[in-house]
Amino acid sequence: METPPQIYARAVDALNRGDWARASALAESLLPKIPPHAGVYFVAGVAALQMQRLREGIRHLQRAVHHNPGRPDYAAQFARGLAMARLTRESVVAADAALAMGPQDAATLDTLAVVYTQANEHAKAARLFELAVQRVPGRAVSHFNLATSLMFIGQMERAGHEYEACIAADPTFWKAHLALAQLCKATPEHNHLDRLRGLLERADGGEARMYLNLALAKELEDLGDYPCAFSHLAAGKAAGGEARGYSSARDAALFDTLRGLFPAPGDSGGGDPDPSPIFVVGMPRSGTTLVDRILSSHPQVHSAGELQNFGVVLKRLSGSPTPELLDAETLRRGAAVEPRRLGETYVASTRPGTAVRPRFVDKLPHNFLYLGHIARALPNARIVCLRRNPMDTCLGNFRQLFAQTSPYYDYSFDLLDTGRYYLQFDALMRHWQQVLPGRVLEMHYEALVDDQEGQTRHLLAHCGLEWDPACLRFADNAAPVATASAVQVREPLHRQALARWKRYGSALDDLRALLEDGGVHIE
Repeated sequence: METPPQIYARAVDALNRGDWARASALAESLLPKIPPHAGVYFVAGVAALQMQRLREGIRHLQRAVHHNPGRPDYAAQFARGLAMARLTRESVVAADAALAMGPQDAATLDTLAVVYTQANEHAKAARLFELAVQRVPGRAVSHFNLATSLMFIGQMERAGHEYEACIAADPTFWKAHLALAQLCKATPEHNHLDRLRGLLERADGGEARMYLNLALAKELEDLGDYPCAFSHLAAGKAAGGEARGYSSARDAALFDTLRGLFPAPGDSGGGDPDPSPIFVVGMPRSGTTLVDRILSSHPQVHSAGELQNFGVVLKRLSGSPTPELLDAETLRRGAAVEPRRLGETYVASTRPGTAVRPRFVDKLPHNFLYLGHIARALPNARIVCLRRNPMDTCLGNFRQLFAQTSPYYDYSFDLLDTGRYYLQFDALMRHWQQVLPGRVLEMHYEALVDDQEGQTRHLLAHCGLEWDPACLRFADNAAPVATASAVQVREPLHRQALARWKRYGSALDDLRALLEDGGVHIE
């Protein structure tokens, strides 16, 4: 019969091999048989996190930290679990405690950096990723993580060197190829086409085909070869969407649920009167990051980034048992949550990060789905919705590879699915304007480009902010940017992205027909 130390050794081995189920089973079998043991709790906790059993994992890791408070790796994994559960404030407290212990190993430094990244503390994350690279030079994932953090804080040249270091360490680290292509504009003299084409010829698997085709599409577009760029774009998105099982009918049902839950103007009383939140919403790639940068250039406004907090708080308070963050059941239950409790819990969940200035911007684009809930819960919050030419909006969504694990973006792997989603968004925003009169300022990206100062004054007035000329100099804003527009918003306003869709010619004819059949006017 095996002794507890032998079982524990096998559990650790299983964890190191990535056999999460085996590690969990062995650790769980030990827990009732031995006195509290920090290492066993740690194995059980990490394995549970890897299998997305978050509550269980957090509970085990909290016990591991309690029984051995001097281990930074235990505290770092506890912080990671809290971050995975979207408990941002608690995760930062735990990460700070782990960091104070002076961790030295690359894995713990990397784990803590990821936690800080998710908390929008990108400068701190970059320092830790850099330490991890120094500890283990040549580790591809460390170079990639460092490069991404450097990009978020505006150090583009250094980011490019780190992406190249990642690819040199592992040419099959596919996402680095796309990240590098998106970092700067390709030119005839400086591009990666030969390398990308050579890798694509030997690519095996959907992930490789997705990233390599999308990288080629970006660089070919930079070089003005739009037909070839679109061919690679379509191939890359098709490869990425193969196993996602997306249904536009499912999204249509979700939009129908929202209109049914908020059919008419309602009582705006009873919510949390806190005026600090400013929600910037809209279809992705429509200018939401640009407006966030304009607002956060104001001395009274802090950019909190794309917070998942409102949806997470609504899910938690709704008591919905469904596994999805966003579904009809959660929305229905969420509509019954007491508004003040929802508003207060949301604002508290953003602290202390959003308390550095009197106002803060939450610019998760898909918060447009929650506007009915937001309006009730936070009657003094300001809401801004970005609009852009429908064809440019759909093309921008199709061109972008969004977060793979997000529940919001599955539509974007097919051009016509993207068009159908846009029609649903358009109808919902018209509905919100009817049932939330005066609450939502709709801004048009093209109008902002044509009249930057006039539109900026209108924006600030809607948000209850005094005029400040710094808002015209948003490109000088040194705050981190962790969105798909991280490169573009560090440049002054220009007209180069206007009517981009016309460069693709007949490739977008079917999309145009779909939108026009849906009642959308195309200029």
